[in-house]
Amino acid sequence: MFTGLVQAQGTVLAVLPVGRERRLRVDLGGLPGPFRLGDSIALSGVCCTVVALADGVADFHLSTETLDRTWLGQAQVGQALNLEGALRAGEPLGGHLVQGHVDGVGAVVAAIDAAAGGDLVARVPADLQRYCVEKGSITLDGVSLTIAGMQGDTVRIAVIPHTAQVTTLGRKCAGDGLHVEVDVIAKYVERMLAAL
Repeated sequence: MFTGLVQAQGTVLAVLPVGRERRLRVDLGGLPGPFRLGDSIALSGVCCTVVALADGVADFHLSTETLDRTWLGQAQVGQALNLEGALRAGEPLGGHLVQGHVDGVGAVVAAIDAAAGGDLVARVPADLQRYCVEKGSITLDGVSLTIAGMQGDTVRIAVIPHTAQVTTLGRKCAGDGLHVEVDVIAKYVERMLAAL
């Protein structure tokens, strides 16, 4: 479980093929630890397991499921990733409940300024739009955000300068992919109501 409050930006150091799967080597960039083998770290919103660890560099095995449902399979050496360690008991829940289980891949429609922030407009996959509500929570590339407005298949997010500067959202360009995780509570409510 995560909060969607990015703790650091890491850098992809290597992308290694493992049959049809991948191994991603990431410089954890000062992510507060300590971490051990088997720990979960969100890589731009994708919950991944540490399979090797040395000197602040971790390896993650990306299964075909992860490659099919995220953009991590297209990650390049040198690319920045939003990082968050799993929520530990007793830590404050500052964002919202984030599982790190990506629901789909959306795309940037209108980018923001890397320093000043601004209105980020993102296209959300059609099957996820019903979970989006104005003033509701959404996670984009691992960042807990509030939906400021909706139009058609897009959501508008008012990104403050701090968020633009400490996450990768300020580096995104129009057309870039975004990991989308909708509010898990909304999905559970829908499922329970369908059973009535």
